Order: sequence, then C-alpha cells, then structure tokens
Amino acid sequence: MCRPVVVTVGVMRTLRSIRGVLGHLNPLLIDGTVALVLFAFMASQGSKQLQPGQHPMTPLAWVLAVLLVAPILTHRRFPRASLTVCLAALIVYAAGRYVAYPGLAVFVLTFDIALHSRRRVALAAPVAAAGALAVSLALQPRGVVTFYTWVASELGVVVAWLAAENLRHRRARWSELQARAERLEHEREEEARRAVTEERLRIARELHDVIAHSMSVIAVQSAVGHHVMDTQPLQARQALAAIEATSRSALTEMRRLLGVLRQEVTQVQDAGLRVRIQVDGQRGPVPPGVDLSAYRVVQEALTNVIKHAASSCATVAICYRADSVTVEITDDGPAPGAGVPPARPGSGHGIIGMRERVAVFGGEFAAGPRPEGGFRVRACFPIAEVAG
Repeated sequence: MCRPVVVTVGVMRTLRSIRGVLGHLNPLLIDGTVALVLFAFMASQGSKQLQPGQHPMTPLAWVLAVLLVAPILTHRRFPRASLTVCLAALIVYAAGRYVAYPGLAVFVLTFDIALHSRRRVALAAPVAAAGALAVSLALQPRGVVTFYTWVASELGVVVAWLAAENLRHRRARWSELQARAERLEHEREEEARRAVTEERLRIARELHDVIAHSMSVIAVQSAVGHHVMDTQPLQARQALAAIEATSRSALTEMRRLLGVLRQEVTQVQDAGLRVRIQVDGQRGPVPPGVDLSAYRVVQEALTNVIKHAASSCATVAICYRADSVTVEITDDGPAPGAGVPPARPGSGHGIIGMRERVAVFGGEFAAGPRPEGGFRVRACFPIAEVAG
C-alpha cells in the first residue's frame, strides 16, 4: 500500500468543484463521473514499482477496485449497504497487499454519505471508515506503512467528513433562506393583491360619491318629465330645469378638482417641493370619474416625490385632447453629490393604486426612472366613448 501523501484535501476540493460545476446534471451522472475518475486513479497506480511485501494488481484486485468505487453510485439510495461493500472490499484488498492505494475511494464515500444521508448514518460513516482504514493499514507489510501514513489516512477521513458537514450546513442554510424568500415573496404578492382590492373599492366609492347623487336626481326628474310631458307641460319644464341645474352643478363640482389640485400643489410647496404646472390644450367635457382619477394620480405622485425622491423640484403636465386626458409628473431627482441613491421603480401601494385607477378606464400607465435622472409617472385616460 503506497502512502496517501497529502492529496486528501486536494481531492476533497476537486470533488466539491466538480459537483459545483455539474450540480445541475443528473446526480447519477455526477456520481458515475467521480467513480470513474477514482478507478482511473487506482489504475494509474497499479503500474508503480512494488515495495517489499506488495503484490501486483491481479484480476481479483481489479474486481475489488470496482467494488471500492461502485458504492459511490449507490450511496444515495443505499448508504449502509454501500458503506459496507466499500469497507469490506477495502479490507480484502488490503489483505492482498496490492500496490494501488484504495484510501481515496473511502474518503470520497465518507464525504458523500455524510452529505446525503440521514444524520445517524452520516455520523456513523466516518467512524466505520476510520476503523476499516486502521485494519487495512495494519495488514500491510513493514516498510510500506509509516506513522505518517496512519496519520494522513485517518486525517483524510476527518477532512472528508468535515467538508461534507460544512457543505451540509451551507445547503440547509441556503434552503432556509430560499424558503424565507419565497414566503416573503408570497406575503408581498398577497399584500399587493389586498392593496389592489382596497384601491378598487376606494375608486368605486369615490366614483359613487361623485355621480350617484346627481344621477339619482336626473333619473327621477327625467321620469317625472316624461310622465307629465303631454298633460302638464309646466311641470315637465320644471323637471327639465332641475335636470339642467343638477348637471351643471355636478360639472361645477368636478371642475373644482383643478382648484383642489392647485391647493395640493401649494401644500407640497410648503413641504419644500417646488412644483411647476403645465397645461396643454383646451379643457373640454371631461367625465367626472376621469377628472377625479387624474387628480388622485397627481396627488399620489407628488406625495411619492416628497417621500422618496429627495428632489427639490417637480413638474405636473396636463394635456387635454379631444379623446384623452394625460397627466405626467416628473421630478429632477436628488441634487448631484447629495449622496442619495438613484430613484427606482416603486412596487408599493401608491404605484398599485395609480395603475388601478388608470386601468378602470382602460388607459395607459407608466412609472419609472428617467434616463437623465429623477422619476416619471404618466397616466393617459381615454374619454372618447364617455364624452362622445
């Protein structure tokens, strides 16, 4: 039996590297590759010069060499049987005093079983391997085995077991981190879904508050006017007048939103944010729901600028077209050298709420950092079908 030299640590590192590179492949293919490499290593040692008392490799020795490395292929499903076959072949091989050193196969199998098996088997494997190696070393002729060989062989088992334990703990920690990340992601998705539901309910309530009263009055007065149109023209005229007054009142209330928006701008300016308002186009008949949702988008976007952007200036651009209303809110981002990280796309309730408001009307929404710096929120509300 030749000396194990100090290749044990190197073999463990190489084995871990091979498993790391081939980690995405079939485990049986990985184990087969490792077993083939170990068998080739023993075959290369079979031609070494014999020392006194050693025997050359015979057909029986080659069979035993196969039995030494073959359990690497079966250790995942049958760890106890694989360890038993390997250690029995080791002792028989050592009794034959063959030239090739069989210890590396024992180290690798110890590593594999300690990594992949249940805790009890993983703890028993290095003890059994150390005992079998001690017996096999005792069977060698004098002069072949030295004190260094004993120490290196037993240390090889310890190193293999410690390497497997280290990797085992890392895998367990990684699995725990993955499970925690998946749990947090699931919770985040659930929270986002709840936020969407809450925002939709809020939108529905606001739209109801805006138009429900006026539409109820209009519906009642329309029914009255239709009923008395032929018999009581004066009352029908009064009903039409009530409808006209109610409609104008509803439109007036919605137009006040622009004034509320300007008031909101004043409030954010008091908070230290300068806001520029740009209006493009002539305001036409904008549906109340669109008007309110556009206002809410501007309100939320300016709030986000104050909270997250570390910017001193923002621009609110309102564009009126015959078939759409577009609002765009941009900020300049933090001042150069302010030490504030660049703005990133948000995923909180504010972005969700704005997106849902636009989606209710079938519009287009976009939010994200600008190439030149700062953040941009753009919402386009179609009004053709409603206004037409």
